[in-house]
Amino acid sequence: MSAQNTQIMMYGADWCGDCRRSKKFLDTNKVQYTYIDVEVDLAAADKVIEINGGMKSIPVIIFPDGTHLTEPSDIDLEKKLKSFSLL
Repeated sequence: MSAQNTQIMMYGADWCGDCRRSKKFLDTNKVQYTYIDVEVDLAAADKVIEINGGMKSIPVIIFPDGTHLTEPSDIDLEKKLKSFSLL
């Protein structure tokens, strides 16, 4: 995914089932995003902990307005994307 025109960032890891589900949802709906693997990028792992108040919960999906969802259901993710007219 190109980072230049991407408005959404997703922090996740390959072993994470919720991350795979959210990636599949975004890919299926052709939503552009930047994926950052917290197992590879340790600074990203620290950012996840900061965002979640000390928890390592993933995925964390950050939206154009700076808000985020942690471990969202597909329904919550769909609702949030619709609020930005991305779906």
